Amino acid sequence: MGIKSGHMYTAGVASIAMSFATWFMSKKMEASGIDRADRWGIFIGEWAPSFFALGVALRIEETHRELEGPESETYEQAGTRARTHAGV
Repeated sequence: MGIKSGHMYTAGVASIAMSFATWFMSKKMEASGIDRADRWGIFIGEWAPSFFALGVALRIEETHRELEGPESETYEQAGTRARTHAGV
């Protein structure tokens, strides 16, 4: 799909920054009080670990592709056991 691990890491950092921004804006602009601002900040902040985890998974996949090289294939010739990226 063209998404690289760096994109996910950037989204994670942006999520943290957006968490602070939404908390601050909600605290200042809404009359609901600090409880609602805290909920907004926590909601947005929960996205960051997901983005970082996806970044790590993509980094592992990118590393495996670099190690295999362009000439190797995922599956071996017919009649032999299929090989996955994990080597299982």
